[in-house]
Amino acid sequence: MREPLARIAAVRAKRYRDGGLWGDTRIDQTVLAAARTRPEALALSAGGRSLTHGELAAAVATAAAGLTALGIRRGDAVIVQLPNDLELVVLTLALSRLGAPPVLTPTALRDYELEHLVRIVRPVGIAIAATHARFDHLAMARRLRATHPSVRSLLVSGVADHATNESIVDLVALCAPGFGSSIPVTDTAQLDDPALCLLSSGTTGPPKVIPRLQQAYDYQLRITPDLAGVDQDSVYLAVMPATHGFVLGCPGVLGTIGVGGRVVLGHSAEPAVAFALVERERVTHCALVPALAQRWVEAAADTEHDLSSLQVLQVGGARPSRPQVERIPQTLGAVVQQCYGMSEGLLNYTALDDGDDVKFDTQGRPASPADEILVVGPDGRPVPPGGTGELLTRGPYTVAGYYADDEANASSFTVDGYYRTGDLVRVHEPSGSLVVEGRCRDVVNRGGEKIPAAELESLAAEHPDVVEVTVIGVPHERYGEIVCLYVVCREGVPAPRLREMRSFLAERGLARFKLPERVEIVARLPYLGIGKVDKKALRASVADKPGRPSSTATVN
Repeated sequence: MREPLARIAAVRAKRYRDGGLWGDTRIDQTVLAAARTRPEALALSAGGRSLTHGELAAAVATAAAGLTALGIRRGDAVIVQLPNDLELVVLTLALSRLGAPPVLTPTALRDYELEHLVRIVRPVGIAIAATHARFDHLAMARRLRATHPSVRSLLVSGVADHATNESIVDLVALCAPGFGSSIPVTDTAQLDDPALCLLSSGTTGPPKVIPRLQQAYDYQLRITPDLAGVDQDSVYLAVMPATHGFVLGCPGVLGTIGVGGRVVLGHSAEPAVAFALVERERVTHCALVPALAQRWVEAAADTEHDLSSLQVLQVGGARPSRPQVERIPQTLGAVVQQCYGMSEGLLNYTALDDGDDVKFDTQGRPASPADEILVVGPDGRPVPPGGTGELLTRGPYTVAGYYADDEANASSFTVDGYYRTGDLVRVHEPSGSLVVEGRCRDVVNRGGEKIPAAELESLAAEHPDVVEVTVIGVPHERYGEIVCLYVVCREGVPAPRLREMRSFLAERGLARFKLPERVEIVARLPYLGIGKVDKKALRASVADKPGRPSSTATVN
């Protein structure tokens, strides 16, 4: 990746090194440590395939050699848009070892978001499954390569029969023992290189690229397993996308493997599918967003599957209601651990032995004693104890800036290195846990996916029959919130229906989960005196009238 990269101030970096927080290992070394101590123990399984810790280390080594043979070097970047499968983990670690950071990209993102990422990152390759969830990812990758000369190689699973003369590499072969093993790997990542890149939720527009540096992310992977009670006997089930930070490393997939535990990669969080995996694999840990946790709770009452192995269910991505979480121990028999954090860094956890009031009503304490938090009012000054304000944070695993985005860095980071989270919080006394009260920024939180209103409003306004448009989130039993468009149409034209607006936005390459699920046609939008749409009034209005069948839709 091109310099300059935003790095933590030298004085704080020295403090983290001198204090033993930052060590001298890369993340691939930490994650693969159990290959030396228990090489025959299972490390990873997905779709009927599995790797022991020793086999995983060997696969990463041969993949790194294969990538080197393809000309991928330290300083390059590769977009990795893969589902939960063995190749996702192997490729992530191999690229990280080389210092060619994987830009981990959810499979739900489409041309609109990928075009932005490729333009910013200038990757040398794109890793995809040929098709996934009935979408042709290979066709999308070809479109991107055709317009971006930096993209030399497509690393694709499920296309072993494709010709190699168009630079398509069989990803399954690349990540299998023996591929490229004779090619020496002489240049590896430095400790201040990016280990990998996560994506922001895009609360103000398309996703921003978050470089997680080796020393800092390695520290996160070393401290989080103990907070969640994960050890070498643990079995972690990943049913949400492992390209998300919550599932990847909190402790998630990488943290569990790093302590010698076992990870089961699943493709569906639906109770009928996931419960069978819990029973068969004797799963001990899992992470879910509140909407999915609620569905598990509801389904557990009637299931015939044995869920008794489940010890800890982490709930994060959005603030759950107390009824959602207090039923988890009753129905699933697991300890609930609330997790609140962000791809940019700061992680908070309730303790496994916290009392019910803390466990059910708060979102946890910072993972590291070196995490610094401030709760400030609109004037930037700390609020009184117990008051609500915006959370600012900095610490040993929180980034110092986004990649190649000066405008976002200027608005999101203070001059002394604090990240402006955009979250409204208060500190629960006497526990010191944070309680998330909402957002400063205008987003719809659909099942843990943050959908920026401004992005959707900008695209919807391009419709030829739309004069004005605004976006709000409306309550939804399953997802917490869904997207509702308020539309003012041109005079004398038929009002666009929901299906038409969804098709219009989908044609522009917008991810499916961002598409509106409700449309309200109005003669005018309410405005505040400062010229802003009065979204509070719209939320009150839409709450008073249920969505009509012709103007609503719910998508999975």
